[in-house]
Amino acid sequence: MSLDAATVRRVANLARLRLDETEVEKLQSELNGILGWIEQLQAVDTEGVEPMAGGSPVPVALPWRQDAVTDGGQADAVLRNAPDREGEYFGVPKVVE
Repeated sequence: MSLDAATVRRVANLARLRLDETEVEKLQSELNGILGWIEQLQAVDTEGVEPMAGGSPVPVALPWRQDAVTDGGQADAVLRNAPDREGEYFGVPKVVE
């Protein structure tokens, strides 16, 4: 499959891209190259090949944690380097307009 300049202009218009004539030619070449790669991939025989789930050929079980809402319990660690603090909160200057 090969795209002509009119199709490239139409795609650019749909994508809200403003192209001049030299850019149309360059984009036409690039898109035709991409379509060529896709045709090569479609020619590969994948019959009987199981798809990989999650992008890993090795089955991986991820550890689960309890889904509980907390405040983190780390106020002292978080505020240790704060320039000012008020209790368990960052101290900031009062801004009044």
